[in-house]
Amino acid sequence: MTRPPLPPFDEATATQKVRMAEDGWNSRDAAKVALAYTPDSVWRNRAEFVKGRDAIEAFLSRKWDRELDYRLIKELWSWQGNRIAVRFAYEWHDDSGHWFRSYGNENWEFDENGLMRHRIASINDLPISDTERLYKWPLGRRPDEHPGLSELGL
Repeated sequence: MTRPPLPPFDEATATQKVRMAEDGWNSRDAAKVALAYTPDSVWRNRAEFVKGRDAIEAFLSRKWDRELDYRLIKELWSWQGNRIAVRFAYEWHDDSGHWFRSYGNENWEFDENGLMRHRIASINDLPISDTERLYKWPLGRRPDEHPGLSELGL
């Protein structure tokens, strides 16, 4: 199975890969998103270590059961060869209705088929009020006309 664009990346293909990842995560379809990773993919997400597609799918299902009305924006930070660095921010609320904006950075490494084999994510959560929310598009893919992180000053 291949997942274009394939490495080595240039700015255009790295940007495309980042947007595809954003779109996938905004779908909140854990089974579909897990297919973007190698069967033995290794993650560090905050302080949690995850290995393999099945564990990734379970992790994402738990995440989106807890982080409600999840909306994400990713932005390319840097790339070289088969690696991409991304910064991101997402908004979500818990089951008590408390809103958060979570900020982070990810380092990605891809295999020759364009599947991510390594993901390292560092994330911090900031409580926000409903009036401070910036991501109010309907659940799903961020509309093309919606500003990105830089345009939002994030």
